[in-house]
Amino acid sequence: MTDASAAAVPALKSDQLFINLGPQHPSTHGVLRVGLTIEGEVIVKAVPDIGYLHRGSEKLAEARNYHHCVVLTDRWDYVSAMPNNLAFCLAAERLMGVKAPPRADALRVLMCELNRIASHLLFFGTYGIDTGAFTPFLYAFREREMVLDLFEMLCGARLTYNYIRLGGVMLDVPPEWLKRAAEFVEYLKPRLDEYDSLLSYNPIFMARTQGVGLVSAEEAVAWGLTGPNLRGSGVDYDVRRHDPYCGYEAYDFEVPLGEKGSCWDRYMCRVREMRQSARLVEQVLAKLPDGPFMATGVAKIPKPPAGESYAHVEASRGDLGIYLVSDGGMSPFRLHARAPSFMNLSILQEKLVGMKIADVIAMLGSIDIVLGEVDR
Repeated sequence: MTDASAAAVPALKSDQLFINLGPQHPSTHGVLRVGLTIEGEVIVKAVPDIGYLHRGSEKLAEARNYHHCVVLTDRWDYVSAMPNNLAFCLAAERLMGVKAPPRADALRVLMCELNRIASHLLFFGTYGIDTGAFTPFLYAFREREMVLDLFEMLCGARLTYNYIRLGGVMLDVPPEWLKRAAEFVEYLKPRLDEYDSLLSYNPIFMARTQGVGLVSAEEAVAWGLTGPNLRGSGVDYDVRRHDPYCGYEAYDFEVPLGEKGSCWDRYMCRVREMRQSARLVEQVLAKLPDGPFMATGVAKIPKPPAGESYAHVEASRGDLGIYLVSDGGMSPFRLHARAPSFMNLSILQEKLVGMKIADVIAMLGSIDIVLGEVDR
């Protein structure tokens, strides 16, 4: 065919097709619906549709006292509930003028880092399934069960803990629990090397994730991304380092960063964070201070003076902030949560455009959302 005749042939063009991804699709990690408009295999429009899990927890807080509000926070990021408890308690304690004792702060750090490990293990296992590898799921849940066993031994719950309370924590840790926690960390560290051999540097997995779903540092900041999604784009921001709470400034840990903001970078940030969380758990266990685990003077029905407060923590999925307003009554006048999953999800509508439909799940899974936190 000559160049002239080739130019006369019109380019092939596919009709646009609208498809629903979710809300029951297992790879949406909850009840998320994404409306996709495609031409052939290329996405031309993506509209995330949320709200299927909305329960109005911010409004519910206006009819509950401050102690009861802690229970509501467990249901946001329900695979990493400890930081939810902590963020609310820190905000409420600032309103009340209460400071948790050193032992309580150390126990809060200990529980949040163990919960971060459990959360990232869930991500590691399910992201392997998202990209076609089932075996990592079995490895990850073996270790995750050990963390949940520790939480169950401590407070009787495996998912929604209500362990961190206003002024401290629910219960002190017995010596046997500390021993089992130390044994778990020693068991986990060599397993992390197994994960890298099994999935992180698997050629098929790397081909599915490297160079896919690129988010530049400028885009990540502009869209308000936090946590591993922000650090995967090379932005060095971690609340534990930049606005320390509960004594994090006294611990030695690194903040893993990605380079190009790809799905693989976001994945590796979480895998490397598990190593740092293990380091933090070891440090807390080595120098756990003596003393009370609950502050004195915390009323059974607190009535903080009128005012407002804000506290934020580095939760497993990013910067979780709680804004509280008190009118002097026994319930918050207003509670608002800055949920990292909600912010992180918003970039999908821009970044999915131009991607192949086969890469949608790789992109969505790399953001690691929990719909309980998105919808609230």
